[in-house]
Amino acid sequence: MTMDDAAIIRSEQARLARRTQWLDWLASPPGRYALAWQQQQFDVAVADVFGFHALQCGMPGLDALRDNRMQHRIRACEPGDPLAPNAANLLVEHFEELPIASQTLDLVVLPHVLEFAADPHQVLREVDRVLRPEGRVIVSGFNPISLWGARQWLTRSVSSRPFLPRDGHFIGLPRLRDWFKLLSFELDRGRYGCYRPPCRTQNWLERTRFMEAAGDCWWPICGALYVVSAVKRVHGMRLIGPAWRQTLPARAAAAVAAPHCEPNRKS
Repeated sequence: MTMDDAAIIRSEQARLARRTQWLDWLASPPGRYALAWQQQQFDVAVADVFGFHALQCGMPGLDALRDNRMQHRIRACEPGDPLAPNAANLLVEHFEELPIASQTLDLVVLPHVLEFAADPHQVLREVDRVLRPEGRVIVSGFNPISLWGARQWLTRSVSSRPFLPRDGHFIGLPRLRDWFKLLSFELDRGRYGCYRPPCRTQNWLERTRFMEAAGDCWWPICGALYVVSAVKRVHGMRLIGPAWRQTLPARAAAAVAAPHCEPNRKS
């Protein structure tokens, strides 16, 4: 075995370990709480999106396209993910490069994909490539300006036990909005949610249920999660250069009546 082969094996083992850690967190009480809220938001967001082809990337525990009425719904899965029973499964190595033709999709859903991608901006560029004009992308992620984000920041050292998977990188909504502007996306709508504190047990999550209504009213931008959608805009072409003037035919002079018309007098 060469050194390159050993490096590839170690990289694959590390990737599988990260996937296992992420799936274990999704099965925990806070993970189920986050999935339930996102499922409600995606059900509302995709219900009125029309077209022919929709794609969901990642998150096997979430069916983000179940309330969408498109005929062809595709689930892009990474190696090790369970296959979806109610969708056409597409196995990909990573989401930075999708085996899909350009401008063929009407909807792309990215639940927590950008946070765990090696190059999240490249993922958005790839989504921009495969989406048709006026197509829609919906993104969900963790909000760094939240109680969950503060706890993750406080436990960033190696010796501390993080509340969320350590390999995830929070992407704030202002930064995501800048990425949309750099591409051809126009931010359409969004919502924050999950205002309960970062509790690991179901008992404490139930005790802090009252914070949902309070957070939505008093500190709405501090929810632990956000779901936003953007539309791909393709502007029309403009002619650059001198404007050619059409020469109009000359008009005949209008006849003007004399102010006084007197007959000739004989001498």
